[in-house]
Amino acid sequence: MSKKTRNILISAAGILLLTVLVYQIPFVKSRLSWRLEVFQIYVKNAVNPPGPVPTALPVTSIPATPTIAQTSTPIALQLTPSATPTATFPPLPAQAFMTSPPYEKQTPNNCGPATLSMALHMYGWEGDQSDISDLVKPISQDRNVNPEELRYYVRTQAGWLNLEYRVGGNIELLKRLLAANYPVIVESVTSLNPGDALGPTDDLWAAHYLLLTGYDDAAQEFTIQDSYHGADLKISYTQLEEEWRPFNNVYMVMYFPQFEEEMKTLLASDWDPNLNRQNALAASQAATATDSADGFSWFNYGSNLVYFERYEEAALAYDKARELGLPLRMFRYQFGPFLAYFHSGRNDDLLVLTDYARGVTEMSEETWLWYGYGLYRKGDYEGALKAWRKADSINPNFFEDQAQNAISLVQ
Repeated sequence: MSKKTRNILISAAGILLLTVLVYQIPFVKSRLSWRLEVFQIYVKNAVNPPGPVPTALPVTSIPATPTIAQTSTPIALQLTPSATPTATFPPLPAQAFMTSPPYEKQTPNNCGPATLSMALHMYGWEGDQSDISDLVKPISQDRNVNPEELRYYVRTQAGWLNLEYRVGGNIELLKRLLAANYPVIVESVTSLNPGDALGPTDDLWAAHYLLLTGYDDAAQEFTIQDSYHGADLKISYTQLEEEWRPFNNVYMVMYFPQFEEEMKTLLASDWDPNLNRQNALAASQAATATDSADGFSWFNYGSNLVYFERYEEAALAYDKARELGLPLRMFRYQFGPFLAYFHSGRNDDLLVLTDYARGVTEMSEETWLWYGYGLYRKGDYEGALKAWRKADSINPNFFEDQAQNAISLVQ
């Protein structure tokens, strides 16, 4: 071997060693591993793209409960009414603004923890997004944090605060909470950077949490803290309404326990979770009857039916949503269809949909859990066990050990 060749090999080895050492730096590793993962997913989907959300399989039996077409009376009227009267509120100020929290740029896949962190800072908390994500999503590749998980963190790690979430919110309610000095977190749609695409056919549609800290009626816009795009941004009432709707208009609000009575007054009938869902169910059913009804309208209707365990009707609503079209990442964030198809005995639809969801987002503990249940019901106990172990490896804290409870079925 010549001296020149030896020097080249030594230099190459040195560069490789230096690269390995630099990669071990947490900040560098976080950034590079994220980009590497995105590249690998892009290449995989370029070869074998996931395609559109699959439509439902033919229903071979008629559900025992009334179908959507048979239900002419508004569903909300069939539920037990609450004694809570309709509240009358004084006029709201034309604008309201709170002091913005220190801005926190999200790390990869971390908008939920970053947004919650900013909100908590408004109540005197001193942690950061990593404190939250370490508990609710131990691995960075987990791309979704549910409202239930954010509430769990607040109630277990910041017990001097309460967090509630409800669905079916509206612009007036958001303004009412902001005017009373309560920041609000909403889940809405964002358009991803093309560099984060899953493949050449990616629609770049994704869920994103926003922290609302003010509003201005003259400009018809909210002030938001956006962990992905920046601090103190503006979004119009109209845009927020449209981008909020795919997530059933879910909203989260925190408060000190001593102000619970004030929160009850502000939320009025929506304070009671069952009545809140009853209100949302009536509204979502009405939305499906309009000329503008789309896949999101029917999906929200199905999700509200799932809450009341009306699974056969919910499954039919989800069928319609799939027929009208949904974005490919829809089942990264919302899992009502998995419950509806499982509990209504439509196991083939459960397997088709969870298999599709796994192809879009592999690191989803919820998807692997329900995929495992589909395999278990099919009689593939070994496959079910592997699926549940995968769910457990993604998030060992997953919904109070749901994955472990499932694994116990076959051990």
